[in-house]
Amino acid sequence: MYLRIWKKFSTFAHFYIMANKRKIINDPVFGFLTIPNELIYDVLQHPYVQRLSRIKQLGLSYLVYPGAVHTRFGHSIGAMHLMQEAILSLRTKGVEISDEEATAAQIAILLHDIGHGPFSHVLEYTIVNGVTHEDISLLMMMRINEDLNGQLDMAIAIFKNEYPKHFLHQLISSQLDVDRMDYLCRDSFFTGVQEGRVASERLLKMLDVRDDRLVVQVKGIYSVEKFLVARRLMYWQVYLHKTSVAAEQHLIKILSRAKELARSGKELFCAPALRYFLYQPVSKAQFAPRSEALDQYALLDDNDVLSAIKAWISSDDKVLSLLSESFINRQLFRGELLDAPLSEADITALNDHYAKAFGLDPEDASYLWSEHVSTSNTYSEKADTIDILYSDGTVRDIAEASEILDLAALTRKPIKRYVFKLRTKN
Repeated sequence: MYLRIWKKFSTFAHFYIMANKRKIINDPVFGFLTIPNELIYDVLQHPYVQRLSRIKQLGLSYLVYPGAVHTRFGHSIGAMHLMQEAILSLRTKGVEISDEEATAAQIAILLHDIGHGPFSHVLEYTIVNGVTHEDISLLMMMRINEDLNGQLDMAIAIFKNEYPKHFLHQLISSQLDVDRMDYLCRDSFFTGVQEGRVASERLLKMLDVRDDRLVVQVKGIYSVEKFLVARRLMYWQVYLHKTSVAAEQHLIKILSRAKELARSGKELFCAPALRYFLYQPVSKAQFAPRSEALDQYALLDDNDVLSAIKAWISSDDKVLSLLSESFINRQLFRGELLDAPLSEADITALNDHYAKAFGLDPEDASYLWSEHVSTSNTYSEKADTIDILYSDGTVRDIAEASEILDLAALTRKPIKRYVFKLRTKN
């Protein structure tokens, strides 16, 4: 009797747990999103994934677009939802995708950005040298896989493009992937830049597979054209907006100065995780799925950096204090377009100007300005191309198939060179 009762209880408990893990999330961009199974729920609950809710998707763009305070967690679950829709669309066209493959693809896209640090790419240029967020994403995926007893093996293989079905990797990383579809829709929504909105639902409905490669049915060619134009506009209007880049360069200089002071033995206020990277050199060799470097990195978020900068306003180091106070009060670097790289004479003049204005050594004055190049192309012929499927079965690259998009304009990489300078009273 007890055995029968236990079996009934176990069945009920399993059903309750399973039902309790099938959550519905109300997303402002795509509406109600579902967590389809227990494994994806368990991945979402991992501390590495929850950390993404404390990292802004657009870094410092909120200083230009006040609504851009959405997080990388929101982007990740949005991309996961679009992956669900893409798989459903492909299945209706006879593309064989097993339930296990569907779950793995959703996990792969859910974790594709997990290695991003505070304020996007800032840490890659300052305190964590030689280690990209892609490197750390893979290490974090491997760590989660260990914690979940190898249940992410297929997801990692798809992420690394080592799984036999190449088209699944293309859904995660290509020139028409669900990552880009989500961030264009999401970022345009939160910034209010309507030019970035794309027809993600129609694009997904038009997807098909030929010879293990993603293609878009010819009926969707106009949606692809709109997608590429939207991406170009969003890069120059949002992602590479002059003030956003100025703020990023300003932050890089703050962290670089803090790192220099820390390495010289000066005591600085900061959270333990930030201290770990400021006070000692950390190379790519120190990162592994189970390592102190990865554990400390996983504790870093936007709050650690901002709280440190607020405290550094009162630093007795004039450069760090000046940079921190101006950043917190939004007196950001001011950008000027350059026709050519700064000459040695230009650099000397800038350092002398700031040294005189603030009573600094010329070497220290170099922290108060930055030279930077912004560039981005809309389309690359060298990467996975966006292929258009015609009714007769032929396939053509969008750059060739489009009647309105110019190949030269699509593939050209415009370059904008700036000098960003701290504002002075003079």
